[in-house]
Amino acid sequence: MSRPRLAFVLALALVPGAGAAQATVPGSAQAGAAVHPASPPAANPQDSALDAQTKALATQLRCPVCQGLSLQDSPSELAQQMRAVIKDQLRAGRTPAQVRDYFISKYGEWILLQPEPHGFNLAVYLLPVLGLLAGGGVIVLAARRWTRAPAGEAEQPTADPPLGRS
Repeated sequence: MSRPRLAFVLALALVPGAGAAQATVPGSAQAGAAVHPASPPAANPQDSALDAQTKALATQLRCPVCQGLSLQDSPSELAQQMRAVIKDQLRAGRTPAQVRDYFISKYGEWILLQPEPHGFNLAVYLLPVLGLLAGGGVIVLAARRWTRAPAGEAEQPTADPPLGRS
């Protein structure tokens, strides 16, 4: 299949209702209600397992367009296409680790929402813990200073002599 034809077929598959004609049912309760000619087939257990794997993998990968969202949560067209690539690769027999490695090879480790804890990425996991420990240490030292009695108060007598009348 040539590239333009393949792109056209993919575009038809990604746009809902582009390839199928919608017909209205005469005399229906809702005027102009659309009826799809073919209802989806019953869920195949293999398809549901494939969809579950696709969703699990898509939640681990970052959308290049909406950088704060996963591929699963992103509404962008690129995210939809990337989810289709994930599904196609899983259907072809690749493991989820191989699919992740494929996207890492294309986009780098940036594509992972949770980077692997090694090398410089280890700082992402260690800095918050170190910050909490340092903050706790500062609070403990400050609390000790505030609760400690000043050194001069312990040596002063408890009763003050009267002033001025002798």
